[in-house]
Amino acid sequence: MVKSPMSRKLTRNGGLLYPVIGLALFVTFLYFSFGDLLWFSYNKEIELSFVERNGTQFFVDGKVFYINGWNSYWLMDHAVDYSKRSRIRGILQAGAKMGLTVCRTWAFNDGGYNALQISPGRFDERVFRALDHVIAEARKNGIRLMLSLVNNLNAFGGKTQYVKWAEKEGVALSSSNDSFFYDPTIRRYFKHYVKTVLTRRNLYTGIEYRDDPTIFAWELINEPRCMTDPSGDTLQDWIEEMSTFVKSIDRKHLLTVGLEGFYGRKSPKKSTGNPEFWAADLGSDFIRNSMLSTIDFASVHIYPDHWFHKNFEEKLKFAAKWMLSHIEDGDKELRKPIMFTEFGLSNENKDFEPAQRDRFYKMVLDIIYKSAKRNRSGAGILPAGGYLSLMFALINNKGQSDAQRSRYALGVGKGLVPQLKPVISWSHSSSFINYAKAPPLCSY
Repeated sequence: MVKSPMSRKLTRNGGLLYPVIGLALFVTFLYFSFGDLLWFSYNKEIELSFVERNGTQFFVDGKVFYINGWNSYWLMDHAVDYSKRSRIRGILQAGAKMGLTVCRTWAFNDGGYNALQISPGRFDERVFRALDHVIAEARKNGIRLMLSLVNNLNAFGGKTQYVKWAEKEGVALSSSNDSFFYDPTIRRYFKHYVKTVLTRRNLYTGIEYRDDPTIFAWELINEPRCMTDPSGDTLQDWIEEMSTFVKSIDRKHLLTVGLEGFYGRKSPKKSTGNPEFWAADLGSDFIRNSMLSTIDFASVHIYPDHWFHKNFEEKLKFAAKWMLSHIEDGDKELRKPIMFTEFGLSNENKDFEPAQRDRFYKMVLDIIYKSAKRNRSGAGILPAGGYLSLMFALINNKGQSDAQRSRYALGVGKGLVPQLKPVISWSHSSSFINYAKAPPLCSY
């Protein structure tokens, strides 16, 4: 067979051609496997210190630190998709521009789509890298993260997914997903998950999660309820075991339970402060659960329109009483900081008016500000993410320039978004109290 001139040329230079092809394939492999690591710019100049607790207050570098932030539970889930990572960057940059300092988000997704934990002990490295990215991006922007480890609700798997996994293995057969709290097999599942997360080494920063001050605190579980045991003993035992386990691995970070703040049967004198009678039978108890030495601060949620159907003035009155009651608990009973880690007022109520939300936000923030000025235990607030969606409108307003979207998102310029006025006000107030320079409302 007669070889063509081109064939002979390729044959003669085969020693060069094949390495070139090999190099191209290797670069392609690197891009698809580690492209996010190759192109991610990590700013090592930003140095954060661990947040610590002394009595009823948080401290950073020896100075009192009050929390002002927000909730964005979806950060890890969105970061799995490279095309959505600009949204993570945008929301963290917007929060930093407003002077916010802490974002609460999920460090779990159990089973289902984009699961971090595919099954007990099996993890998707792709999703873990997404969480790495979120933490590294937060650090770049000087934002600390409060990371929740599991959900009491079904969203993102939650305790129900753990029960399903156990049932598939022929254990923990129960008519209730509350077996998450008492079954020894499921407890082992969860401990393995916790250890894996806490000891994870971030691929962007090279820092293990348990050694990273970007993480403000761990939250054991979002809104725990164990209604099959209204005495509260089952949940209390679970909190004791899991909080001790977390502290055995990580003593640098703060730890909270993730409570809604309801008073249980073991706190009869306080149960009258609940929204309604049913709240005492949910198996959780704010005082008892938060009293443990392994729990560094207590969390409270404020959703008056979800908890009972009354007129707005009654809801406002209840919310104020609810907050003051828990701040008093922090001062006198717990001697720990109290954080209001979720609060909001829904616009889906038939009698809703935007001015109501403005009044509600202002009241919540005023109470926290007064607590801070008096050195009481009210340590900060994190509005629910859905209620701050307008703040981050830059993510969705496609038809405008980056500057226009950012101005709208930050509530600057004409027509400051009403509900953001008190949030920005608290941002400046907390910066002042923290002995830090308050951020400008607008840098454009």
